[in-house]
Amino acid sequence: MKFTLNWLKQHLDTEASIEVVAEKLTDIGLEIEDVTDRAAALADIRVAHIEEAGQHPDADRLKLCRVNTGEKVIQVVCGAPNARTGIKVALAQPGAIIPIDGSKLKPGKIRGVESQGMMCSTRELCLGEDHDGIIELPEDAEIGAPVAGVLGADDPIIEIGLTPNRPDCTGVRGIARDLAAAGIGTLKADPRQEPFTGAFDSPIGVTISSDIAANNAVPAFYGRYIRGVKNAESPDWLKARLEAIGLRPISALVDITNLVTHDLGRPLHVFDADKLSGDINVRYATNGEKIAALDNKEYELSDSMVVIADQAKALGIGGIIGGEETGCLEETSNVFVECALFDPISIAKTGRKLQVNSDARYRFERGVDPQSIAWGMEVATHLITEICGGEVSHVVKAGEVPTPRNSFDLRIDRILELGGVAVEADRAIDILKSLGFEVSGSAPVITAVAPTWRPDIIGEADLVEEVLRIVGYDKIPTVPLERESSLPVPALSPMQKRVGLTRRVLASRGLYETVTWSFTDSRWAKLFGKLKEGLYLANPISSDLDIMRPNALINMIAAAGRNQARGFSDLALFEVGPEFFGDQPGDQRLVAAGLRAGATTERSWTGSRRDVDVFDVKADAEALIEALGTNAANVQVNTDGAPEWYHPGRSAALQLGPKNVLGYFGELHPKVLKALGVKGRVVAFELFVENVPMPKKKGTARPALKVSSFQSVERDFAFLLDESVKAEAIIKAAKGADRNLITDVTIFDLYAGKGIEDGKKSLAFSITLQPTKATLTEEEIEAVCKKVVDAVEKATGGSLRA
Repeated sequence: MKFTLNWLKQHLDTEASIEVVAEKLTDIGLEIEDVTDRAAALADIRVAHIEEAGQHPDADRLKLCRVNTGEKVIQVVCGAPNARTGIKVALAQPGAIIPIDGSKLKPGKIRGVESQGMMCSTRELCLGEDHDGIIELPEDAEIGAPVAGVLGADDPIIEIGLTPNRPDCTGVRGIARDLAAAGIGTLKADPRQEPFTGAFDSPIGVTISSDIAANNAVPAFYGRYIRGVKNAESPDWLKARLEAIGLRPISALVDITNLVTHDLGRPLHVFDADKLSGDINVRYATNGEKIAALDNKEYELSDSMVVIADQAKALGIGGIIGGEETGCLEETSNVFVECALFDPISIAKTGRKLQVNSDARYRFERGVDPQSIAWGMEVATHLITEICGGEVSHVVKAGEVPTPRNSFDLRIDRILELGGVAVEADRAIDILKSLGFEVSGSAPVITAVAPTWRPDIIGEADLVEEVLRIVGYDKIPTVPLERESSLPVPALSPMQKRVGLTRRVLASRGLYETVTWSFTDSRWAKLFGKLKEGLYLANPISSDLDIMRPNALINMIAAAGRNQARGFSDLALFEVGPEFFGDQPGDQRLVAAGLRAGATTERSWTGSRRDVDVFDVKADAEALIEALGTNAANVQVNTDGAPEWYHPGRSAALQLGPKNVLGYFGELHPKVLKALGVKGRVVAFELFVENVPMPKKKGTARPALKVSSFQSVERDFAFLLDESVKAEAIIKAAKGADRNLITDVTIFDLYAGKGIEDGKKSLAFSITLQPTKATLTEEEIEAVCKKVVDAVEKATGGSLRA
């Protein structure tokens, strides 16, 4: 919202400076975005007088002028067609800064003739778009005076950033009202709002269609016929006011509507009455109906959009923009003035669909004062007759003007409770009255009726806010939050601690944490089991995020695919978060998921590069289980327990007993990888954090490593076993043979094929014996080895190979 200081003072009786006004606007919640001092930009430009304008000796289109600066007479070469003897001009001399591009003017020669200055156009001074000729100043302008004052450009421009809840400040008068309430001057009466007496009945009537009325899309519509107008060029004061806020003057009638829109926040429209066919009817458009608008664009309308129409055609899009066909031109002599109320939601929807941003839409979709339909018509009538002349009809009306009476009680002590500032009842009443509220009652409770231009006032808290912003938010004391010493320091819950530990453990194993959407693509989700209807989103943010993720791996696999597409094929990722299996609050579980792809190490000249396999992610899962307080040696590996998104035969479930599934690990199924755009082998794990038992007692610090001073001993064994025997059964049996001496069991060979009968396999492992009291003798070693053989044969049914 832009306006000038002098424009503001048309409504506000004040001597306050621009600095005081700007500071107070920010204090009361109307934030200043910019203040432009045009006089400073024009400081180097002065009034000068052309004493003689002759022809340039070497150019037909150039003139050689003798120009009086007030101090001396200089020679200036000028190409403007209106440069002539006797006129006063805006002159820039060498060293002056030209506003349009910020360049410094230098003396120079033009076609061999020295020029000691430049006579400027409005465009070069950033005062308009006219570049066809130089500025012609009034005859009484003082030679040598700053041109800013002569052109009225010494009026600072203020721009404020409006929040959507302040439609009353989309006009200068609303801003002046707030400043007056804050003590910056007194709000002036607006004589233009006095009713204008019509001289005849309007030949054009107005109606609102029944479906429009039923939906309250246009509560009321006023019109007035004015005949015998002269649509001449606007007066200088009006053009200067519009140009200051960035609007291009067009004609007096159009400029008046723009002025009322920005001056009072009341949009209206003027039709060329001679181009209308019969009465005005406010109706819905028909699907596919088209209209050429004033912005030189054609719009195709739908049946949800309001149009202003006559008996033959649509004249404009209601509350948005007028039509080009019935616009006012220089020869217009009879006009019909429209002043209407529109439903804000309807206007917002139409504007978004058509992608039209107009000053009218900006105001109507925020909510225009219902009472402005009457006085807005009167202001426009006064301005039109004053500038363009004409004879005025009576106002024709359709619909009913709403008269909202939103009344709220305000407990005076509530101001202190909510705002921290004690305000006397009389002070609060005075503030509300100055803002236009009707106030009754006395302390401790008063009643305030919101003015019709404040639709944002909907409760007691809003009244408190109105009082506080005028009193000044800077009056609110800074008070530290109280903290009772007896209150415990906020602590993390046990599960929050587990989540933090989980992240640290997986990161320490070289995996990078990802944070992906809790939504995913339903086409991908179907690959991870049957989906419940409750998982689908009613209003997804995009078509590929239309369901709550049933598995935490989905988005991580997709992320791996995106990384591969960008040349990053060696991946180690993890995420800790929820996955969902229903639409109830309890239908989710916390999972730690990770995946690996590519190689385990970077390429090296040593050539020791290995692709990831299922044992890498098995180790990740077991390390996490250990960190969460469960002995991984007690976890069973069920090779038949992994779900269908894992590769059969290359995956397994991790279980504590037959019913408690801790998670899964293995190679992902090729069809899943293909669907999500991933190439090559990918191994992954899922661990359900809540299924891992909590430690029975608080863990202690890991004890220091005790190194025995006696020599350790290793022995190798090879057993012939059934193919179905699991390696963990052998390891568990071997370790259990002598837990005091056997510290490690490592499998180092697996063979099946030639020399081994069908259905059998050869598995070799080594054990490490670590004495703590004395060096082992050969007899003691052999005794332990015999225990190992007996334990393995008993547990597996296998036999020691010769």
